[in-house]
Amino acid sequence: MTAIPSTGSKAGTTSAASTLGQRAGKARRRLSNPWASGIAIILAILWTLPTAGLFITSFRKQIDIGRSGWWTVFGDLFTGDARFTWDNYDAALHGSSTNLAQFFVNSIVITLPSVVIPIAVALLAAYAFAWIDFKGRDWLFVFVFALQVVPIQVTMIPLLRQFVNWGLAGSFWTVWLSHSIFALPLATFLLHNFMKDIPRSLVEAATVDGAGHVQVFFRVVFPLMIPAIAAFGIFQFLWVWNDLLVALVFVGGSPDVAPLTVRVAELSGTRGGAWHLLSAGAFIMMIVPLVVFLSLQRYFVRGLLAGSVKG
Repeated sequence: MTAIPSTGSKAGTTSAASTLGQRAGKARRRLSNPWASGIAIILAILWTLPTAGLFITSFRKQIDIGRSGWWTVFGDLFTGDARFTWDNYDAALHGSSTNLAQFFVNSIVITLPSVVIPIAVALLAAYAFAWIDFKGRDWLFVFVFALQVVPIQVTMIPLLRQFVNWGLAGSFWTVWLSHSIFALPLATFLLHNFMKDIPRSLVEAATVDGAGHVQVFFRVVFPLMIPAIAAFGIFQFLWVWNDLLVALVFVGGSPDVAPLTVRVAELSGTRGGAWHLLSAGAFIMMIVPLVVFLSLQRYFVRGLLAGSVKG
């Protein structure tokens, strides 16, 4: 009696593929359903409402903000009683007690190196884990991946003490190094996964032609990693730009080093007398992240979808 396993295997594979195709079709029909689209639009509107309210509030006078809610502006527009002003933005940017301009520059100086440094280091580490065979590679990669579960708060006091011993306290180096250290495990993990999706035949062909690891990295791997780099770069940029905890711990409120988030947190004053400037300060903070996201949106989407489809 002779068994024919291959036929059953092919049949099982075909059946599984057919089942997956049916599920994918059902999911596609559900997502394209008018009801699903309507629910998505409603959720988008509800998600946007607080931002819209904050935006309208940033142009209202202090007395109007305290007197009525932002939604009353729509009724005032019909009656002609609506009053808008740029005074909140002017006071937030150039006021003697607030002056966000210097802190805005500090945020840019902090954010750019904090994005470039971890990406540069993680790219090299990811290439080594993906394409260089060395002893203990898998265990070391698992260790790097496991570092993501370490809470940031646990590392702050040891890092701060070390920075003081090195004489770096109160400088940009403290936040550059801190953000880079915190980002490296995730950056290495994500970039490694994207790198593993690159066809091995490309790397092997370059190796056969006499290319070394440096040439393979810069001529073959790096150009294909642009979407992944952009995707992680956006995540890291938004994280660093909106960070308050790391900035407070490592630079404090020093105007020479402190980022915009620290100053916006103190914008209302010690007694809350300038609370009406918080909405304007929040939107000043949003300008750069919004421009960065919209500029790199196509790379961001490509980076998220890279590696999701095989074949």
